[in-house]
Amino acid sequence: MQQPIGIDLFAGAGGMTLGFEQAGFDIPISVELDPIHCAIHKFNFPFWSILCRNIVELTGSEIRERLNNPNREIDVIFGGPPCQGFSLMGKRALDDPRNALMSHFLRIVLELKPKYFVMENVKGLTAGKHKFFLEEVIDQFSKNGYQIQEPYQVLNAANYGVPQHRERLFLLGCKNGLTLPNYPEIKTDKKLENYITVWDAIGDLPEVENYPELLDRDWVKAGNDYLEPSQYAKKLRGIDYFNNDYSYKREYDQTILTSSLRTKHTEKSIARFNATEPGKIESVSRFYRLNPDSICNTLRAGTPSSRGSYTSPRPIHPFTPRCITVREAARLHSYPDWFRFHVTKWHGFRQVGNSVPPLLAKAVAEEIIHALNIKSLKSKRKKYKLEKLENLEVNMSIAADLYGVDRHTIAPRN
Repeated sequence: MQQPIGIDLFAGAGGMTLGFEQAGFDIPISVELDPIHCAIHKFNFPFWSILCRNIVELTGSEIRERLNNPNREIDVIFGGPPCQGFSLMGKRALDDPRNALMSHFLRIVLELKPKYFVMENVKGLTAGKHKFFLEEVIDQFSKNGYQIQEPYQVLNAANYGVPQHRERLFLLGCKNGLTLPNYPEIKTDKKLENYITVWDAIGDLPEVENYPELLDRDWVKAGNDYLEPSQYAKKLRGIDYFNNDYSYKREYDQTILTSSLRTKHTEKSIARFNATEPGKIESVSRFYRLNPDSICNTLRAGTPSSRGSYTSPRPIHPFTPRCITVREAARLHSYPDWFRFHVTKWHGFRQVGNSVPPLLAKAVAEEIIHALNIKSLKSKRKKYKLEKLENLEVNMSIAADLYGVDRHTIAPRN
């Protein structure tokens, strides 16, 4: 039996790709503009293709030509068109050119005519004057042979096994005549003890301050320094597995701690971090100190290079007076430990903060599988090697050359 296939239109490092893979989809093609994200995506998904292109200049037929069987019907197209202009965090202008990507998501779906689509976006798109834009998108789908599951919903990742408060809009649709997918049922109730906590997520990880070498590189042989893992951490370490996880297995050395480059804080910062209670915000940096017994605040990406390359405020570790590492952020986002990110903290945190948590994507993808009336099968394939380590270290020039795109595809800082 063939696995159902999907296409990720705004792939980034691959949070949604991974979630859909875990639910049982093959994702033969993903599209991403940033060549550094493409290199990371290719490292983690070596058996599929990453198309390093601007969706504005891409056609559905070009995507279809890349499929092994160009005539095969596509089961689902998914993605989160970047729409910072709609975010409740920033300026809210309908004329923000970044929001034009939404119309290109719509265009590609209508050109490729998949059975289903999933559009993820910021919660701000459902509020105030921006609502009419969302209604217009829905109207265009409706006029072109697609039905939408309404009312559309904002989903919080914390309700689907992710130890993080993260709310995102999901729009689910299908061709007229097919069964509409439901929104996933909440997996937790409102009692805090039923949520995965910060300490469930990161409590077993070795303390990075004990490794001087992590000041210069992002990995270390940690061996027996891991502590007893929670059930959640066991699954991210590959000791155990999530229910209904149909992803392909990757080879990796479980004794190596990765994506853990340290931050060298000043003595003044360390003193301020020390004085900040868990669950409170440090007054100077405005960094939030994680509460080990609660969930994480929303992890954010920071600004792109064209807007100064600022790192978004990172949470302070609940017990050590330092900011969390990329690996700790990845744990709080539900990425497994085999998943690697760019070696620089700025790129690594952007790759986590910009992505949909895999477990949230998996919950949505399982509803598409159910609507397709397909029974997913465990892969009997071998474990895949993740061996192109140079992909984790490329700078923009090298990454652009690797994918044959302009070195200024991502605008440099003005």
